[in-house]
Amino acid sequence: MRKACQTAAKATGRKNDVKTVLASGLIAGLALLALPGSGFALSELQGAAAKDGAQAGQQPAAEQPGLPADGSAPAKPAAPGSEPQQATPADKAKGAAAEAGQRAPVEVIHDISKAPEPVRKMREKLVEAAASGDPERLRALLSDGKEQTALALGNDNGDPIQTIKSVSGDPDGLEVLAIMLDVLQTGFVHVNAGTPEEAYVWPYFAEKPLNSLTPPEKVELLRLITAGDFESMLEVGNYNFFRIGISPDGKWKFFTAGD
Repeated sequence: MRKACQTAAKATGRKNDVKTVLASGLIAGLALLALPGSGFALSELQGAAAKDGAQAGQQPAAEQPGLPADGSAPAKPAAPGSEPQQATPADKAKGAAAEAGQRAPVEVIHDISKAPEPVRKMREKLVEAAASGDPERLRALLSDGKEQTALALGNDNGDPIQTIKSVSGDPDGLEVLAIMLDVLQTGFVHVNAGTPEEAYVWPYFAEKPLNSLTPPEKVELLRLITAGDFESMLEVGNYNFFRIGISPDGKWKFFTAGD
């Protein structure tokens, strides 16, 4: 009986001890919760960690590699091939042709009676000399002194008649005489009126843009040159074959070839 009472008393004591421990723990937990700012919710912790991480990883614009000090985006390098290209010979030829096409229009004259009488007489003398087949007949028609006839034919042999013969395909100068005849049979133009360079010029192709020629005018030009020559002249932008000039007072002003 005594043992049973002692056992029951011990059991009761243990229960009281357990209750005391539980009560103490509960009181301590309530005390912690009551303290302000002593803990964070999970969402708050995650947000704080993310914010700290972003602040730690962000650098001032001036310190970030590859950015200017003002934080603006770096300039992009020029794309390959974007640099200006140098003009090619073909481009220059097109430019010359375009420039020639912009020259002031000229009046092409086919009626020789519209030229001054001294001009008509000199032209007739040149035609007669060329048709004779004797280059020496041209000597009497050459001007000298200050108004010396200009012979820009690429060669200068000292003697004007020898210079004229030097551009002929034959030793006797017959080819160049035939060319002179053909040139003087074309239309002509009156240029540089009122100046020391005033002249009546054959053929009119020398003063008219080649890219503006009509089909009949092209046929007339092809009596003097080949189709290949014409294409080359179009690339250069101007007529560059033989031409003859006579001054208003009837002097043989020039006989030239080339540009």
